Amino acid sequence: MPPKKVVEEEKLGPWALGRFSSNLKVGLVGMPNVGKSTLYNALSNCSIPAENFPFCTIDPNSTRVHVPDDRFDWLVEHHKPKSVVQPFLEIVDIAGLVKGASGGAGLGNAFLSHIKAVDGILHVMRAFDDADVIHVEDRVDPVDDIEIITSELRIKDLEFMNNHLAKMNKDAQRAAQNPTMAKAHKAEMETINKVIAWLEEGKEVRNGMDQWTTSDVDFLNTYQLLTAKPVIYLINLTKKDFARKKNKWLVKIHEWIKSHGGGGMIPFSVE
Repeated sequence: MPPKKVVEEEKLGPWALGRFSSNLKVGLVGMPNVGKSTLYNALSNCSIPAENFPFCTIDPNSTRVHVPDDRFDWLVEHHKPKSVVQPFLEIVDIAGLVKGASGGAGLGNAFLSHIKAVDGILHVMRAFDDADVIHVEDRVDPVDDIEIITSELRIKDLEFMNNHLAKMNKDAQRAAQNPTMAKAHKAEMETINKVIAWLEEGKEVRNGMDQWTTSDVDFLNTYQLLTAKPVIYLINLTKKDFARKKNKWLVKIHEWIKSHGGGGMIPFSVE
């Protein structure tokens, strides 16, 4: 008999992580007073408070922003449906995160639960000096800000996974009584231990796609981990720096992003 054909497992990209739905929701995330609410107002044409003090935003604000798409317009023109629902993106302005949020500092767990509810993260950072705009760390260092936020999200994911591991250990005896349940339990335990080891190495889940099997991805999508969410980095500049396309932090931010799995980087100014 000829040897059985070996079927290679499909290699999944970061697109495979997350929940699949017809509505996309992204959250503006960052330290307090970096320009999240001001950017939210500019994107949504709203007028929510954007004051110069930490935690001006407490409860998240959200709005729908229509997304122009020529392909959608072409479909509407050619098929002439009875009703048309324009493509939209839901944007959520989430309260500022501070060091220690994973342990309850600032708005702590409430803030982190708001991030868990979105599909992607727009990470806003401040790269401008202004003595009149308070920074909770009493300095301007967007690279350190990224480190703080990424670390807090990773710590929260690790806490979730360790709690889930404890629950799975409690269920081990019951699962062992049924061969099908025992097999599924073993498979999930392997995923849990892989993810915990990855997070303990200081890595984000979205950057481990060469490590995760399709089975791992299926389990990860039920966990909805914070570091599994896609991220775009938005850098808030002065009007002058944005116009001249120069800022002392841009290269350092780019280097950090590149060394942490890459991602989109968009400078902007709301000055």
